[in-house]
Amino acid sequence: MNATKSVPHRLGRVLERLTRQSGRLETPDYGSWLLGRPEESQSRRRIRIQIILTFFILFTNILGIGVSLLLNTVAIPVPSVFTDAPAWLTFGVVPAYMLLALVFGTAWITSTTVGSLRWAIEERGPTRDDQRNVFHAPARVAKKMLLLWGVGTALLTLLYGLQDSAFIPRFLFAVGFPGIVVATACYMITEFSLRPIAAQALEAGRPPRRLAHGVMGRTMTVWLLSSGVPVLGILLLAVFALSLQNLSATQFAVAVMIIALVALIFGLVLMWLLSWLIATPVRVVRAALKQVEGGDLDCNLVVFDGTELGELQRGFNSMVHGLRERERLRDLFGRHVGREVALAAEKQQIELGGEERDAAVIFVDIIGSTELVTSRPAVEVVELLNRFFDVIVDEVDKHHGLVNKFEGDAVLAVFGAPVSLDNAEAEALAAARAMARRLRAEVPECDAGIGVASGQVVAGNVGAKERFEYTVIGEPVNEAARLCELSKKVEGHLVASSNAVDRATESEREHWVLGESVTLRGHSEPTRLATPVSPS
Repeated sequence: MNATKSVPHRLGRVLERLTRQSGRLETPDYGSWLLGRPEESQSRRRIRIQIILTFFILFTNILGIGVSLLLNTVAIPVPSVFTDAPAWLTFGVVPAYMLLALVFGTAWITSTTVGSLRWAIEERGPTRDDQRNVFHAPARVAKKMLLLWGVGTALLTLLYGLQDSAFIPRFLFAVGFPGIVVATACYMITEFSLRPIAAQALEAGRPPRRLAHGVMGRTMTVWLLSSGVPVLGILLLAVFALSLQNLSATQFAVAVMIIALVALIFGLVLMWLLSWLIATPVRVVRAALKQVEGGDLDCNLVVFDGTELGELQRGFNSMVHGLRERERLRDLFGRHVGREVALAAEKQQIELGGEERDAAVIFVDIIGSTELVTSRPAVEVVELLNRFFDVIVDEVDKHHGLVNKFEGDAVLAVFGAPVSLDNAEAEALAAARAMARRLRAEVPECDAGIGVASGQVVAGNVGAKERFEYTVIGEPVNEAARLCELSKKVEGHLVASSNAVDRATESEREHWVLGESVTLRGHSEPTRLATPVSPS
């Protein structure tokens, strides 16, 4: 029993370890490093597939031959193939057929299978016929394998039956049962080996229906062939033992034990192969989900399974495509209206209208913009404006504000709406000082006036139901625009209202000095001005 469990368990650990050494996440593109990568050349892929098929088909058939010999010589020793049959048959015909079927049969199966996939080797797009060839290839391999074992079963049953009729039921079971199991294993091995080609074939559309369609059909078929047939063999052995009475009780018990042990090993190996084939697509999706969970949407699975698991892979790709598109639109939306406005729009239902908020406003306008535009090429003007706006946007973002509008060569920035701030005035004044300093250093070609004001505004969505924008309306906006005009005639080109400075934090007020009072255009009351302590 321990030996029974250890074989597939060790094989599983080896394949798992080899898979983890593939260098990508926990699972490679096709579920195993043996199958290579999607970018591999078709010629190398053909060689890889042929080597994998040849090796595993040879290995499986040699294992099946060993089990058949065990059943014929140890499990059912009477009549004996050594003493009750001629030597030319046991030591001549049997080895000759096994060698011939093993060598030429394997070459025939692998060459015809790979030959039917010539469209992929020639790097042509798959047609529906090509797709059917890919997904019917495992069944064709199994049929050819059954043909080789069936001919061997019929030949040996006939030749040994001519010597003694007691050989007939024995060879029907002892050669036929391993042949069925080997054909089943080869079916799954072929399905595994052709995953890279199946991935290309699935690009032509959904796979055709097959006899054992889907995960359930695949599972029931494996159960029938790995468990149902051995149980039937034990039943037949009991019937033959009772009818022919050529086995002692001890021999019958030993035969049942050996058949049961072989059935257990084969059943375990086949079920392990089946579960591994089912688990690997799920592992690929699981690893990709971890990438998405970590915020990496740059992943696209190779769809290589023709069952519901392939639909799962295809569904994951559709989901990630939708997430990428959503993220692209969110980023684009955020760039147009501001990250905070976009986030607020996502979380709540958008309605026209606004709410009263205490906010601070910065208005920035380039000095001599007409001369700037007429004296330079358009491309150069655009490049200069982008450098100018880059400084403005960077500082507004650093101080938790919102660039509400780009108006030609002017910018309107708001602090305290839509996201409330502990002290919007302090953030706006600090941002304005940083803008003035950086513009002089980084964009000396552009002189710009900067005005800062604060007070109560109405912030919300203005427009029509079909087209609207988030904006702020109120006295502080007008005041900031007038202060911006005035700042163009002041050293340092930065002027704030005393009201904004008075409402700022103490640490920020230290950077400003109050000056004269003026009546701004369109205002009836005078506004006291404030300028930075040092323009630099």
